[in-house]
Amino acid sequence: MLGVVENHSLPRTAAFFDLDKTVIAKSSTLTFSKSFYRGGLINRRAALRTAYAQFVFLAGRADHEQMERMRKYLSALCRGWNVQQVKEIVAETLHDLIDPIIYDEAASLIEEHHTAGRDVVIVSTSGAEVVEPIGELLGADRVVATRMVVEDGMFTGEVEYYAYGPTKAEAIAELAESEGYDLSRCYAYSDSVTDLPMLEAVGHPHTVNPDRALRREAAARGWPVLSFSRPVRLKQRRPSLSMPPRPVLAVAAAVGAAAATAGLLWYTNRRRAPYVRI
Repeated sequence: MLGVVENHSLPRTAAFFDLDKTVIAKSSTLTFSKSFYRGGLINRRAALRTAYAQFVFLAGRADHEQMERMRKYLSALCRGWNVQQVKEIVAETLHDLIDPIIYDEAASLIEEHHTAGRDVVIVSTSGAEVVEPIGELLGADRVVATRMVVEDGMFTGEVEYYAYGPTKAEAIAELAESEGYDLSRCYAYSDSVTDLPMLEAVGHPHTVNPDRALRREAAARGWPVLSFSRPVRLKQRRPSLSMPPRPVLAVAAAVGAAAATAGLLWYTNRRRAPYVRI
């Protein structure tokens, strides 16, 4: 359990959750590749390639060069995609694809944080067109996600804001300032060593199914190591743990789904300050 309900005379607090392999069991964006194929956004060859990328991501076998090549490939792939079409495809397939892979343990944690009076913020490298609906499904209060440049309703293939590595911590700091969060009393959860800056930004960092490098950091720093292993549909969970609908406020939003996935393991040197839409 997470302790007593927040004393609201104190500064506000929040719990920040990475998404892929922390709250859900797979890559959020790559999970939609078959739907994008059926919707005519990608061809069969591209669908197979993204399926392979999903395998590499889940196995934790991608090295720097592999992921950089995939980042460039997927950034180019989404060029010319219709933004509204992407949103419609995600909306139509969200429950079938994402609901079954939400970790029961993560959903319970989200509920516990809400019960304790904390905001819940999803902080993901994936694109906002994917992350925002997932955040709403989970009952999150806010979402931080990557975004792409959009012109005339189409993705240009250029990344405008990349929610990865240090930029996640920067977005959290900006939210803390605007929302009045006391970061020393906030929580954060992630599976990846790339999220060290986010974990270091809060007073209560937790690792979830950590990769090898993050597990070493957790052992050295005395951070809790959580094991999530029970993906379950939300409607199949016990009634006492059902997720109430909550509005999601987007932060650093409006991103191309495919290009965001490409940055899963590579932080671009051309960082930009996150855009906040409250």
